[in-house]
Order: sequence, then C-alpha cells, then structure tokens
Amino acid sequence: MKVDLNGKVAAVTGGGGILCSVMAKALAENGAKVAVLDLRLNAAQAVADEIVANGGLAIGVECNVLEKNSIEKANEAIAAKFGSVNILVNGAGGNRPDATTSIEFHDPQIDKEGEGLKTFFDLDPEAIDFTFQLNFLGTLLPSQVFAKAMSETGAGVIVNISSMNAFTPLTKIPAYSAAKAAISNFTQWLAVHMSKVDIRVNAIAPGFFLTDQNRALLTNEDGSPTERGGKILDNTPMGRYGTPEELVGVLLWLVSDEASGFVTGTIIPIDGGFSAFSGV
Repeated sequence: MKVDLNGKVAAVTGGGGILCSVMAKALAENGAKVAVLDLRLNAAQAVADEIVANGGLAIGVECNVLEKNSIEKANEAIAAKFGSVNILVNGAGGNRPDATTSIEFHDPQIDKEGEGLKTFFDLDPEAIDFTFQLNFLGTLLPSQVFAKAMSETGAGVIVNISSMNAFTPLTKIPAYSAAKAAISNFTQWLAVHMSKVDIRVNAIAPGFFLTDQNRALLTNEDGSPTERGGKILDNTPMGRYGTPEELVGVLLWLVSDEASGFVTGTIIPIDGGFSAFSGV
C-alpha cells in the first residue's frame, strides 16, 4: 500500500522496538520525514540510520515519554531538523513481571502451597503504577506536546497503540490490560476534544505479534508454542501470530487524510480474528 506523505513530519515513540521500527520505516518509505523516538538512543539511531540508508529522511532522538521536559526537548530537536510534527504514533509501552500474576485463576489452596508464586494479592503497587504510567501517561504526555503545534496549524494525525487486552483483558496481566483500556478510552476522548481543529485521533489494537518482550513467554527455544502461546493460537482463528508488516496497511490508511479524512475516534483490531472469536 502506498500513500503520499511528502511534506509530512512523523514522530514515532518506542520507535526502536520491533513493531514501531517497522511503522517508522513505512512512514519514511511513503515520503514522511521521520523522527524515531526511544528511551534507548542507540536503538532509535539504528532505525533512523537504516531509513537514511534506504533513501529516506530520519533522525534518532532520545526521549523518555514519562517526562514532559524530555518530550519537549525531542520536539525542539525535530522542529529544528524537519519542522513541526504532523503525524504522531504513540508506540511506547510495555509491562513488568512484578505487575503480573503467576496463575490465571485464584485458588486459595494453590496460593497457600505455591512457593514463589505471585498471586493477585502479591502484585507490587509500584510496578502497577509504572505499567499504567508507561502505557497511558506515555501516550497522554506526547499527545500534549506534539498536538499543541498541530492545533495551531489546524491539521494533524495521532495514532495510538492499544491492544486486544483493551477489549477483553487477558489473564495474569491486570495492570497492562487496564492501561491499554485507558488508551482506547483516551483515544475516543481526544478525538472528540480535537475535532474542531482538524486533528484526527485513532488507535490500532494489535493482536499477538512476537516481540522481544513476549517471545520467551509464547515460544519455546525450539520455536514451538508454550502453554500460553498455544492458548493464544487456539483462540486466533487465523491460527498464527501477526507479522509487524501487517500493521502497516492500517497505519498508512489512518495517517492519510485522503484515505481516511473522515475517520476519527476508532480503535481498529489487527488480530487475525481473535476479538471476534467466542472460543466455540
């Protein structure tokens, strides 16, 4: 799929990761000047260097999405190099093991006998707070910083990254699920709030894609699915994980004013049918 993004400036948070690096490259391939933002400057710069090597325009920028000053500095660096941001992809996010339970269902007997298990009652409040902030606040703060210039020019597109967890929470990960649900809700709120200044706000809700964060949880060393991975595949009608490239078509459609100029406030699943399947 090709759209015309010439003259556009895109900022992609979490751009050094597997999924968002593919998004950043796709935006550049379609003509946008791309700022790859990541807490890890080396990861951001590696993606930017690859874009430039393929004939695109990109810079890597260090950015902590939980610190407004850091986002503002990133915005200043982008403006100095490329001009004001027209497209924002809020891709930074993640989970923490200490915000995750060891078991799917509460069982008092297992809780008593299961040495080393992390039950719902053991979840670390600090880890829950961090997970919620990284995902929700890490979407809200960049939106505040980058949408300000968009509102002044009267045009812009924001694409947030929600999740299947926002529709139906997965077992074991209550904090991450709640945070992604908050992103979906915030997407709708911000779409309405910014509608009078022609800023469109939508979200992509990926199903299951193998990343550095979840690969060891979903696959064994030989590539076969773990027990949890098997459950996911059994409940994904297409019977496989998505590839990062399969996010690109919806992303390009959403950022193109010509293709989706009347689309705002939507959360679009890209999930191989997971959200449609009842399990029967």
